Amino acid sequence: MVSLQFITHQTEKYSYLESACIALEGGCKWIQLRMKESTPEEIKAVALPLQSLCKEHEALLIIDDHVQLAKEVEADGVHLGKQDMPITEARSLLGEKFIIGGTANTFEEVQSLYVAGADYAGIGPFRFTSTKKNLSPILGIEGYRLIIEKMEEKEIQLPTVAIGGILYEDIPSILSTGINGIALSGAILHAENPVEEVKKILALS
Repeated sequence: MVSLQFITHQTEKYSYLESACIALEGGCKWIQLRMKESTPEEIKAVALPLQSLCKEHEALLIIDDHVQLAKEVEADGVHLGKQDMPITEARSLLGEKFIIGGTANTFEEVQSLYVAGADYAGIGPFRFTSTKKNLSPILGIEGYRLIIEKMEEKEIQLPTVAIGGILYEDIPSILSTGINGIALSGAILHAENPVEEVKKILALS
């Protein structure tokens, strides 16, 4: 079963909460609540009902960026971008039980996350994606392969999640590089039947 992290996204068709419900219904066990342009109050209004839904589905809820909010709503963890709070500071605020992930684009950034005590690295972007502003350089399959090779050389054991414009047909080749999981948003929400698309992705081996 593919390790799938669903990144919430608002479209003309679905709200942030509805997008997460689709992923949960399809069997996804890892939801990242990302609402980049929203206030903490707006995020909290979605996070609270989503936390209950995640518990019902035995899924993890990760809050993007907002460390204090993650603690307040008792989420399972937080995902921190390069411009967000440092991992070490977040760890001292949240403690060991919280999952803390970070964003990386190069091996050096993965290494920094590892040294700082992150629980996983979200590595990307795989290709151009319209859901994220200020994109880092595109990695592609070769970029992932090189990062994983260097991680093995340096004996860095840190779970890795590929992110950024990934489509269903890309998943097998991405996983063949040694990447542990896939983060998706648009590929699911733009599918004809998003719930079935989640099931189809999870069924890949």
